[in-house]
Amino acid sequence: MNSTKRYLITAALPYANGLKHIGHLAGAYLPADIYVRYLRAQQREVLFVCGSDEHGTAIPIQAKKEGTTAQAIIDKYHPIIRQNFQDLLISFDIYHRTSAPIHHETASQFFKDLNDKGDLEVKESEQYYDEQAQTFLADRFIQGTCPNCGFPQAFGDQCEKCGTSLSPEQLINPVSTLSGHKPVKKATKHWYLPLDKHEAWLREWILGDHKDDWKGNVLGQCKSWLDGGLQPRAVTRDLDWGVKVPVEGAEGKVLYVWFDAPIGYISATKQYCKDHGMNADILWNDKDTKLVHFIGKDNIVFHCIIFPVMLKLHNNILPDNVPANEFVNLEGDKMSTSRNWKLEMQDYIDDFINKENGGPAMADVLRYYLTTILPENKDSEFTWKGFQDANNSELVAIFGNFVNRSFVLMHKLCNGKVPPLHATRLDAKDEQLIKDIEDAKIKIEQAIEHYKFREALFEVIDLARKGNRYMQEKEPWILAKSLESNPLNQQLIDNCLHLCLQLTANLAIFIHPFLPHTAKTLCHMMKVVDKMLEWKNGGRIKLLSVGYSLRAPELLFRKIEDSEIATQLDKLKAGARAAEEAKAKTAALLAGGKPDAAPEKADQDSPKAEIQFDDFAKIDLRVGTIKSAERIPKADKLLKLEVDMGSEVRTICSGIAAYFSPEAIIGKQVTVVANLAPRKMRGIVSNGMILMSEDQNGQLVFVNPDQAVPNGKTVN
Repeated sequence: MNSTKRYLITAALPYANGLKHIGHLAGAYLPADIYVRYLRAQQREVLFVCGSDEHGTAIPIQAKKEGTTAQAIIDKYHPIIRQNFQDLLISFDIYHRTSAPIHHETASQFFKDLNDKGDLEVKESEQYYDEQAQTFLADRFIQGTCPNCGFPQAFGDQCEKCGTSLSPEQLINPVSTLSGHKPVKKATKHWYLPLDKHEAWLREWILGDHKDDWKGNVLGQCKSWLDGGLQPRAVTRDLDWGVKVPVEGAEGKVLYVWFDAPIGYISATKQYCKDHGMNADILWNDKDTKLVHFIGKDNIVFHCIIFPVMLKLHNNILPDNVPANEFVNLEGDKMSTSRNWKLEMQDYIDDFINKENGGPAMADVLRYYLTTILPENKDSEFTWKGFQDANNSELVAIFGNFVNRSFVLMHKLCNGKVPPLHATRLDAKDEQLIKDIEDAKIKIEQAIEHYKFREALFEVIDLARKGNRYMQEKEPWILAKSLESNPLNQQLIDNCLHLCLQLTANLAIFIHPFLPHTAKTLCHMMKVVDKMLEWKNGGRIKLLSVGYSLRAPELLFRKIEDSEIATQLDKLKAGARAAEEAKAKTAALLAGGKPDAAPEKADQDSPKAEIQFDDFAKIDLRVGTIKSAERIPKADKLLKLEVDMGSEVRTICSGIAAYFSPEAIIGKQVTVVANLAPRKMRGIVSNGMILMSEDQNGQLVFVNPDQAVPNGKTVN
């Protein structure tokens, strides 16, 4: 008997600085959703929380790339990420955000409680400072040469080429990414969490209490950190974006994102409880609550060492388990946003779910394949051929085929109704199938309880495989041919199809945590309510009543054609090529361009000074549509444009007044340098630059797409 009163399940808060790929989905969110759906089917009390991590340097860095504000970035990506999860059937009870007032209040009070009790230390240290930008530099705003591999664009926290974790002091020839100048060291005061004081109990708790139930990769990484000796870790940063440090003498400082973000689980819980008349303290303070964090391996230290120290000091419960996953690679290489070697959730949704031949069944197909390759103990690999094979050879040929044959034969040989079970005619094969159903429930639930989701799903598909084999051995279609000469054969047909239909009902229950849409479709075909999907019903062979009419079969999954896979592979390779070629193309477009005026005719076609590939990589070109245009008083050359960029409308001042009348250009699609730093012109802040060129007659023309494309789309 399970003694846990309630479950609090968290999935790592994704940064709201861009679209998320299927590696993120497989790492934390899909495993968490499988576990939560299983717990709900068990009728256990469970709360599943997540939300967008909207602070930290990743947000202003992305804002700089897109030529906008940090607030605009989080307002753009938070709803997209939330919708992506919904489209892929991730069933959060709440998907919150760390920019919400309740989170700022919760994080501030958490810090204040620890500080007031003396659990934090205040230290003065020297950190890198950009004299031109007049600001202290977060690690991600510092670049230099990696001391490990020699990569010249390593960041102050990590080298993205070799993966080595770094500190800014380790970089060779560090420069500020804000100004391009070499930073200086300057004294600053910060608050620290003294992890070294908690090393003893952490070692006992992790390597003692949880040595048998935590995953080996989690224990190994924790042991490495503990054996290396823990050091005090700063919980504040010199930034203007984040939760303000709520004490005197901390002006211009915010809570470090690694301290702030996990508190987002607590603030999300508070918001949910506030909305539903519940007490959040019970969830986070009661030892009868089982807290489980689902994360990727890059978050292990934060959720197994740092956050537990924070929770213990704050008198909260500690996590019961942290089943971290490794990484998913793509077609033989690591996923990389900068190299455009990735499969974003949005891309899959657009190509397979939102299309005419898609729908939520295709969400289940992705969930199925990702579960079969979950990187539970080591890195795994997504291949489009593997995706196709999993769908065609397993979902279509095994699971879907069994269900379809059972329903077709039931309608053909049993008048569309559940036939009776004739106990006196049961044989060894019938008894074995009944036992297989009973055993499958035990195997599946044991695997899920131990976070072995690949193993659990294998047992489900294997049960369908056994159903196919059973039906093939029984051959009810052959028995039907001799009914006139041997009427008792109908009893054998009845037994076979009765058990096949009961097996189908069990498959709906067992597959539900993994493929929720498929389970609901099966319930519709069987004309039963979703309550049948409760786990207690699994393993039984009396789920469908004798004589009950069932609907005609529906195809659960469609075959994925070779041409679709070829298209995806071509798209992946083209995207990678585009990432390499984009800099050269943009450089050609920008040759001779000026941000405030039309290009000078003189020397316009002359070759420009050579630039480096990395200079080009910084440029973000996007398509927009001019919504309004007007002349600027006392500025003969300037027009004030309002340009629809998809997620926002930009004000852009352009020096084209001598060439175009305002009314003539409204509705024109244009190419915009979207990450150009804002500049005030005639009292108006201009946020971007319109690209212009000359036609063969020397007339100024817009650089625009050949055909209409969605506003905000990137120009490659």
